[in-house]
Amino acid sequence: MNRIVISGVGLEVAHIPGSTNKSPLVFLHEGLGSVSLWQQRGRLWPAELCAATGRTGWIYSRRGYGQSDPVEDVRGPPRRSGPWHIGRHEPDYMHLEANEVLPQVLQQLDIGRPVLVGHSDGATIALLHAANHDVAGCVALAPHVFVEEMSLKAIAQAKALFQAAPQSADGLRQRLARHHRDVDNAFWQWNDVWLSEAFRTFDIRAEIRTIASPLLMVQGLEDEYGSMEQLRSIETVIAGALRLELAQCGHSPHRDQPDHLTEAVESFLSRIV
Repeated sequence: MNRIVISGVGLEVAHIPGSTNKSPLVFLHEGLGSVSLWQQRGRLWPAELCAATGRTGWIYSRRGYGQSDPVEDVRGPPRRSGPWHIGRHEPDYMHLEANEVLPQVLQQLDIGRPVLVGHSDGATIALLHAANHDVAGCVALAPHVFVEEMSLKAIAQAKALFQAAPQSADGLRQRLARHHRDVDNAFWQWNDVWLSEAFRTFDIRAEIRTIASPLLMVQGLEDEYGSMEQLRSIETVIAGALRLELAQCGHSPHRDQPDHLTEAVESFLSRIV
């Protein structure tokens, strides 16, 4: 299976075989990610984690990313169609993914109680889903639970790089285009909402206090998109949340410290059926 249809929209999916006796891992990508972008520096970290933990895994590209169907009129006036945003995303876009789209994805894939492994936006989606649904566990890599000025600065810089005239095949647009069927669709659905005035008040700290499943939080000490305050603020509302700080690590722990990350997640998952 490499495609499912959710409320009329086709989504790219990939399956990593493994044991069916343990809760499967479901990987949720970052704001510019996709199924293929989980592979960094020649390593597919989700496959490595599944092998290390003896679990099966699923990856999917959200609407407008990877080879999934695009967001209709992605920079137009915001409106809704079922669980989907049409036009520009609004500040609740991660809530919709967590509480309306992801449950349908899990149902179609016949997944009951997954372990969610999310990165950046995907980590935020994982936390929101875990706050309202039964999951076996949650691993949040560089989550965003409130908006920091450093995040907005980095995202504005990404916008400038994306719009810059290409100087080589390694420009941001060119690199992203290798992974997305419609690179503008992927970029603007993320960038526009994050840099909107309405998104500045995004804050889910009160909402996620209901998470009861085991939680591992991971943050790189050199992350340009978020500070350690993200994890500290989660600790204030979720008792028992485990924190992992990674030195020499930016916004993508699975790229910068894959071995250390695998070891830590494997240890965390050893206590989860």
